[in-house]
Amino acid sequence: MKIPQENRQRRKPVNKVKKEVSVPSSEPIRLNKYISNSGVCSRRDADKLIEKGQIKVNGNVITELGFKVNPITDKVNYDGKPLTLEKPIYVLLNKPRGFITTVEDPEGRKTVMELVKTATNHRIYPVGRLDRMTTGLLLFTNDGDLAKKLSHPSGEVKKLYEVTLDKPITDEDYLKVEAGIELEDGIAKPDEMAIVSKDRRALGVQIHIGKNRIVRRIFEAIGYEVVKLDRVMYAGLTKKDIPRGKWRILSEKEIIKLKYLQN
Repeated sequence: MKIPQENRQRRKPVNKVKKEVSVPSSEPIRLNKYISNSGVCSRRDADKLIEKGQIKVNGNVITELGFKVNPITDKVNYDGKPLTLEKPIYVLLNKPRGFITTVEDPEGRKTVMELVKTATNHRIYPVGRLDRMTTGLLLFTNDGDLAKKLSHPSGEVKKLYEVTLDKPITDEDYLKVEAGIELEDGIAKPDEMAIVSKDRRALGVQIHIGKNRIVRRIFEAIGYEVVKLDRVMYAGLTKKDIPRGKWRILSEKEIIKLKYLQN
């Protein structure tokens, strides 16, 4: 297994906000999607707003969940304020240690949102999560459809991690992980795995399971501590040209690949 290496010499600048110009389509869309894409809330929460009669379309209260609107000609209001569709934004961060993956933290800890606050004026949120001490690739977007696709278990999105253990892994334990480890929430089996250092402490692990702390739990179950965990590839995206703690906007080609991703 080949572990992608970070490009230490940036060939092009990162953390530059691209000009955001968007022309909405006149194709009718469901009202809950319009509300979600305007940055108010998720589609599920948008349905609740509709059911409570808190949404108006062209001055009329709408409570029908399947109601469709024309993004160009219809006027949608929530709480007396007009809603407008946001341009879809896709931001890729190379997350450093010490930041939690959440939009807000009541305990006042550092969140990943601090690292991408200059990426766009639109509301974006992380797709999935990395725990506080895990580093590497984290995607942010306001595209609810894509976020749902990438986060849902049926998507089987592949992630590649570089794992550093507290001690060399034995042949016996390597074969155990390769065959699958039984955890409290089921069998966890990597898609691919390889030892990538002479001291047998560093491994490359490719996995599509999206369960919480899955890589750490696999090795903890057989007596190893993961001292360093770095996500070096996510859904075909790599850390090339993104130094630790920095971000970049995805290219149009990358966005298309994500939307039509097939594993």
